[in-house]
Amino acid sequence: MKASLHIAQDPTADEVLSTDAFALLVGMLLDQQFPMERAFQGPAKILDRFGTLDPAKIADADPEAFATLCATPPAIHRYGRSMAGRVQEVARAVVADYDGDAERIWTEASSGTDLIARIRRLPGFGEQKAKIFTALVGKQLGVRPEGWEAAAGAYAEPGSHRSVADVVDQDSLDQVRAFKKEQKAAAR
Repeated sequence: MKASLHIAQDPTADEVLSTDAFALLVGMLLDQQFPMERAFQGPAKILDRFGTLDPAKIADADPEAFATLCATPPAIHRYGRSMAGRVQEVARAVVADYDGDAERIWTEASSGTDLIARIRRLPGFGEQKAKIFTALVGKQLGVRPEGWEAAAGAYAEPGSHRSVADVVDQDSLDQVRAFKKEQKAAAR
């Protein structure tokens, strides 16, 4: 995987996201109840502190030590200890189902529906997160199995600014934030 992602708005974190499929997956996992760019900075923090993003090594790490590493300020998430457990669960799933190669989740998907199903089987990934991630790999990595746009729904719309799938720079991040703010206000 080699892309030029600018999701985290931090050169080091974006380089990690651009070159490591598991990092991208973990960033998406952390993108909840936490500012988007900070969530996507989490994988770089894990790499810096743990020394690797190898799913097998993360899966096998001592849970308490890994949780402490993830919760140490600046933490990978506002709920660093809890999210450390989820990161390890996803790592275990990637090891068990994809021989530790996270990129296989999307590169081997036979269709958009299959891609959504593969993502939804991961711990911590519901329907909406699966659609957003499908749009992210479709729009920014060019991974477009047949039917990916229909599977991702509105998140796949060209020119939209609904989610992390649309973040390519500070301006697009600001537009996504504005969209989310509008959605929250409309839901009240």
